[in-house]
Amino acid sequence: MKRLDLRNSKILVTGGAGFIGSEVVHQLSQMGSNVTILDNFSSGKPEYLVRNHNVEVIEGDICDEQLVSAVVKDKEYIIHLAALPFIPDSYQHPQEFFNVNTLGTLNLACQSATSGDLKRFVYISTSEVYGTAKYVPMDENHPIRPHSTYAVSKLAADRAIFTLHKEQGLPAVIIRPFNSFGPNITQPYIIPEIIFQLKNGLKHLQLGNIDSSRDFTYVSDTARGIILALDNKNAIGETINIGSGMDITIKDLGLLIAKLMGKRIEIKIDKSRYRPFDVNRLFSDSQKAFDLLNWKPQISINAGLSKTIEWAINSDVAFKDPFKGWVSNTKNTPYRQ
Repeated sequence: MKRLDLRNSKILVTGGAGFIGSEVVHQLSQMGSNVTILDNFSSGKPEYLVRNHNVEVIEGDICDEQLVSAVVKDKEYIIHLAALPFIPDSYQHPQEFFNVNTLGTLNLACQSATSGDLKRFVYISTSEVYGTAKYVPMDENHPIRPHSTYAVSKLAADRAIFTLHKEQGLPAVIIRPFNSFGPNITQPYIIPEIIFQLKNGLKHLQLGNIDSSRDFTYVSDTARGIILALDNKNAIGETINIGSGMDITIKDLGLLIAKLMGKRIEIKIDKSRYRPFDVNRLFSDSQKAFDLLNWKPQISINAGLSKTIEWAINSDVAFKDPFKGWVSNTKNTPYRQ
């Protein structure tokens, strides 16, 4: 099947300097696209973009109406990744999460809907909108029961994009990625947290709910799925999961990472790390992604973890415990993309 030729296409990627966004930009750059990044660099990093060409970077906020109006003009494709993504932050900054994740998305989408050049608007939602699994694998018809302010703010935007497609003709595709991992992670998610604990020489992993499980997808696979959503016109108006199709408990994840790092460790439960109203299980059914996008994961969890460990060992990123005050080399602000 002939694939979409994105050479010289005008593509806007919001949050393009962030974790998933920078990988999306890199793949688009390799395809010869003309990419514009809109990012406020609250967690995105300029150094994640140096390997690219044909990329314009605009520093700014998706909530800025004048800026967004100017940026979306003449764009053929928009990939919207900019968001506040870190769930524990949403406990402390619930209003900011709705301002950015919901109202910022509406600002971008409403102004994009009036653009006559726009061929596709890909909104990056989240598997967190499902809440914990009622059945597995979880397809796009799984009940919606978000368990955090973050997830609710993303769900509100998710459904707003769907209605703008129906009411305004916005050529939207909604992608719900399950947990992505890989180099250049900008938040202290569970995989970098485990790696950095081991890197720092801890003999006992301090973890919370080790019986919960997640579906982890390597970042290059996630990015490839997002880009493929620019292709098939049958995907317009659809919601599509992107996930590996397997899950692993946090306990087994910790033991696997330790094995790959050549460490022998014990796991100690720290109940202060338990999240309120936590999601117990996420496990993707990505059959729709295969049917509509011809997508399936290519990087195994072992191969992906090995690449992530190599990056973390050679990285100067400093994550501290997110439940006891997290600090990294990002700016001191709750706004993270």
